[in-house]
Amino acid sequence: MTGTSAHLPETAADTPSPPAQLLVASPFSQPADYRVTRAAGAANWLLMWTAEGRGQVRGSGPWVAQRPGDLAVLPAHRRHAYRTDPSVRSWGGWWVHFQPRAAWPAWLRDHGRDGGVYCVAGVPEAARGRVDAAFRRLHADARWSEEAPPAQDPAGIAIASAGPGRELALGAIEEVLLLATGSTAAAGRAASASYDPRMGQADAIIAADPGGPHTVRSLARQVALSPSRFAHLYAEQTGRTPMQAVRAARLGHAQQLLDATDLDIAHVARSSGFASPFHFSRAFREHFGVPPSVYRAGTSEGRRR
Repeated sequence: MTGTSAHLPETAADTPSPPAQLLVASPFSQPADYRVTRAAGAANWLLMWTAEGRGQVRGSGPWVAQRPGDLAVLPAHRRHAYRTDPSVRSWGGWWVHFQPRAAWPAWLRDHGRDGGVYCVAGVPEAARGRVDAAFRRLHADARWSEEAPPAQDPAGIAIASAGPGRELALGAIEEVLLLATGSTAAAGRAASASYDPRMGQADAIIAADPGGPHTVRSLARQVALSPSRFAHLYAEQTGRTPMQAVRAARLGHAQQLLDATDLDIAHVARSSGFASPFHFSRAFREHFGVPPSVYRAGTSEGRRR
């Protein structure tokens, strides 16, 4: 199925989003007055790559600038808006509506912004060519119907609902996310002469067992630092406290379990390190905007379709 970007509204009080079961991709080039608002969010996740001009995105918090080389990801079922930056004449790049694979939210958790959006800022120039090529392949693969995928033609809307084309398109999204998050992390470490590898070791310990009984003291012991020194260094070099990192990892793990398993909410809470289902549900709602039961119902419906 194909269409053209001319079929999309340029401004709307509350713009509809594609159905949850569809993967929809398109290049975009929008003028100065372009703006989209969705008070209840979209039925699926939305990824936006800025290639030229400037834009802005937001969740329930402040506007976040989008410049060439920036990647924004807006989770499903959460209020969001985006627009061309009022100070420029245009904004262009790629957008994709999709349902994420289970591992993807964990890759984005270090790029969360106030209001529930993710922004990977400043993807290095060396990676941008591969990102653009991945979007072009994604767009072609999403138009695969019964025969071989069509030649790359970056124009109009491409829609995939099932089959090899959709899986290949998801693979291209995965490549984009890995290129963006991996290259910015490497660039950040290289730019910081004072980066302490023990902070990366602590992150690896948390990621390996998000539901484990982590404390500042236990993490400090495993990287051979005093608790006070570890807490200070970790906050200084990562911009958040160790326990904020643990909480984010637990929520990401819980999200993966909700996406990929039929475990009941209490089991998901225990497996993710939360003291009780009540505590888990409150934390999940604060972070994702909906209770875990509502989140699971939405993603399950998208998979059934």
